[in-house]
Amino acid sequence: MKATVLIRPKEGILDPQGEAVGEALRTLGFSVTSARVGRLVDIDLETDDPAAAETALAAMSRDLLANPLIESFTIEIEGDA
Repeated sequence: MKATVLIRPKEGILDPQGEAVGEALRTLGFSVTSARVGRLVDIDLETDDPAAAETALAAMSRDLLANPLIESFTIEIEGDA
């Protein structure tokens, strides 16, 4: 089963990379008020059970992929509605 974990800085946490991207976009003439930069992790799991995949991905995200103090994460499982 394929899944994606999207990790972003929590609201209120400084995001210097996002600020730099936002400023660069404004310099290029794009009308943006802010930008946040995160990361995306694609994972192939050895299960066909969406509930088991969700549980495993949440544990992976809490334990390794995201820093729960400053980051939030969203899980998307391929085929989920």
